[in-house]
Amino acid sequence: MKRKEERPQRCEATRPGTSDEAYSEAYEEALRLAVVAHRQQVRKGSGLPYIIHPVHVSVILLRHGFSTEAAIAGLLHDIVEDQGYALAEIAEQFGTRVAEMVDALSERKYNDYGEKRAWKVRKREALEQIRAASRGAVAVKAADALHNAESFLEDLEQKGPQIWRHFNQGAGLQLAYYRKIVVVSRERLGLHPLTEELAEAVDRLARAIRETSG
Repeated sequence: MKRKEERPQRCEATRPGTSDEAYSEAYEEALRLAVVAHRQQVRKGSGLPYIIHPVHVSVILLRHGFSTEAAIAGLLHDIVEDQGYALAEIAEQFGTRVAEMVDALSERKYNDYGEKRAWKVRKREALEQIRAASRGAVAVKAADALHNAESFLEDLEQKGPQIWRHFNQGAGLQLAYYRKIVVVSRERLGLHPLTEELAEAVDRLARAIRETSG
């Protein structure tokens, strides 16, 4: 998805636990929207309701002190990509900064002919989008990757390496992609506690993959 050539807006982190607007009407509205948008979707591998993922992403952002706008973007980060929700509607309901963060995290999965685009191409574009995005969008991506890495770890512990059959790519390429997200997150956020928590989760995932491979 092509982004406008403009200076990204910053979404600064505050001290952990200081997001005093976390339970605003806008946040509740975003939560309701996410529940409805993902109501028929389940997580790959575990089969759990998909809504647990954006909720976890949002909570991670609040726990690390990021703004309510970032937390709302965390709730909504997949509804454009997965459910075809209009980005303009997000901008109208929650503001342009939330919409820009969601835009930065949305992959273009299909080409103009309705054919699914190659996984490697989509992931390369996803990393490029995050490098050019706002600080808040990078935080949402890091929180998204953190919860996904933790979910992989839980699924590996419960079901073993067969979980990779549910995904477009196997363990090796998935792990390489998550390591690149760590690199981009550190480039943009520095040694923020969120980036270090992500790095630790990815390292644990790497060990789990080695231990379950063979």
